[in-house]
Amino acid sequence: MQAKQCYRVVIIGSGFGGQCAAMRLQEQGITDIRILERRDFMGGTWCQNSYPGAAVDVQSPLYSIASEPYAWSQMFAERDELQQYTNSVIDKHGLREKTTLNANVKQVEWDDSRKRWLVDTDAAGTFEAQILINASGPLSTPVIPAFPGRDTFKGVSFHTNGWDHSYDYSAKRVAIVGSGASAAQVIPAIAGKVKQLHVFQRSPHWVLPRKDRKFTNLQRKLLTIRPLYKALRWFIYWSLETRVIGFKYSKLLLNILAKRPALKHLKKQVPDPQLRKQLTPDFTIGCKRIILSSTLYPALCQENVSVHDKNDGIAEINERGILTAQGQQLDVDLIIWSTGYDATDGVISYPVRGKNDKLLSDVWREFPRAYLGTAIPDFPNLFVVTGPNTGIGHTSAIFIIESQMKYITDSIAHLDKTAKQAIEVSEQAEAEYTDMVHSEMEKTVWKSGGCTSWYQSKSGHVIAMFPGFSFTYRRLASRFKPKHHQLS
Repeated sequence: MQAKQCYRVVIIGSGFGGQCAAMRLQEQGITDIRILERRDFMGGTWCQNSYPGAAVDVQSPLYSIASEPYAWSQMFAERDELQQYTNSVIDKHGLREKTTLNANVKQVEWDDSRKRWLVDTDAAGTFEAQILINASGPLSTPVIPAFPGRDTFKGVSFHTNGWDHSYDYSAKRVAIVGSGASAAQVIPAIAGKVKQLHVFQRSPHWVLPRKDRKFTNLQRKLLTIRPLYKALRWFIYWSLETRVIGFKYSKLLLNILAKRPALKHLKKQVPDPQLRKQLTPDFTIGCKRIILSSTLYPALCQENVSVHDKNDGIAEINERGILTAQGQQLDVDLIIWSTGYDATDGVISYPVRGKNDKLLSDVWREFPRAYLGTAIPDFPNLFVVTGPNTGIGHTSAIFIIESQMKYITDSIAHLDKTAKQAIEVSEQAEAEYTDMVHSEMEKTVWKSGGCTSWYQSKSGHVIAMFPGFSFTYRRLASRFKPKHHQLS
C-alpha cells in the first residue's frame, strides 16, 4: 500500500491559477507545496486546448501574470505562444519539480480531528495537506449534449478541448456543433480546407472586430522593460474596465460602445440579408460572451459553409451524420463538439467532504456559492480559485486570480499568527456576501439581457460572473477581515 504523501499545501491544477498560487506561496516562504495535475503535462487551458485557431481574446500584455512580463509577438497571442509563456513561468519558478502528473483527483475529505485534508487520486496515491487549493478551473470539464443517437455515429468526433491532431480534416465533410468562442476560432481556421462545413448554432453571438496587431522587434524588446510593460497593462486595463458601465449601469452607453459597432461589423461583413438575419442575436449585447473576430463572418459567408439555426437544429445523430429538425440528412465525416464546459454547477468536478461529513455538492445543490468566490463555511483551509461569481466578461481572468491570491495568502498568514490549525469563513459572512452578489447581479445584462448562457446555473442564478468592476473585487479581496472568519 502506497504511503500518504504529506505537504503543507496541495494545489489541484497546474494552469494559471495553480501557478499563481504556488508562486505567491513561495514568496510568502511556504515551499512545502505539491501541485496535482490530472493530465500528463502541465499548463492548463493553453496547453490542453490546441484546436486550430486557438488564441486569447484579451490583449496579451494584460492576459499575463503581473510579475512575469513577456515579449509578445502580437496583441492577441495565439495558442502556441501562450503555451510557451505558460511553460516559461513554470520553469522559471521551478514548478515542475513540485508537480505530480497523472494525478486525477477522485475525492477529498477533511479530517477534523487532525485538521488535515486527505486527497485521493486514481493512480498517484493519497496526499495529505493542511491547506487545499482547488485551481482546476471552470473551463476544464467539457460538455457534450446527449443528442439522440449520438453514440451511433460511425465517423470521427471529438470536443475542441481534446482536438485529435491525427485526423486530417482536409477535404472532408464536417459539422461543428456550437457557435461560441471556441467555434468562432475553429470555423475560420478550417472553413477553407474542408469540403463542406455545417455550423449548428443554438443562438448567434454578438461579434465585434478583433483589433489585433503584430509587434515589431523593438516593441517586443520594450515589452520586457517592467515599467513600460506595467504602463501598457494599466492602459489596456482601464480601457476595458469602462465596459462594465454598459453591462451594468447604462444601456445607452452599451449601445454606443458595443451594439452599434457590432451591427455595423455584421452588415459590413455579411452582405446576404438572409444569413445576416440568422446571425443577428435577439438578446442584449453582453448577455452572452461577446466574440472578438474579424474572420468569423467571412468564413460563414463561404459557399461551402452552411449555418443551421435553432429552427433547423439537430433532431438526431445517426451512423451517417446528422438529421436536422427540417428532415434533411447531412452525411458528414467529422463532428466537432464546440459545446462548452460545465462551468457553473460543475465548478469542482470531484466529491468534497468537509466538517461533520458535509458534502459540498449538497451545500451547492441549489447553486454554487462562496465568500469572495473562494471560501466556504464548514470547509476549513479550502480555497477555490476562480470559484462561483469570480468570472469576468470584460477583462483578464488573471487579474481576478491574482486578487484571490491576496485573500488566500492573507488567510494563511492570519492562521500562522495563531496556535490554531484551521481557518474558515463564517456562515453569516458568506451569506451576506452571496446576497450582495446576487442583489447586484439583478442590475446586470447577464441577468436581464434576455439570454440563456453558461454564465447561469440550472437554478437560474448567474454563477460565472462577478457583478461589477474588477477593481471592486480586488478591493474586497485585498481587505482581509478577521471578524468574517473563525479559527480552530
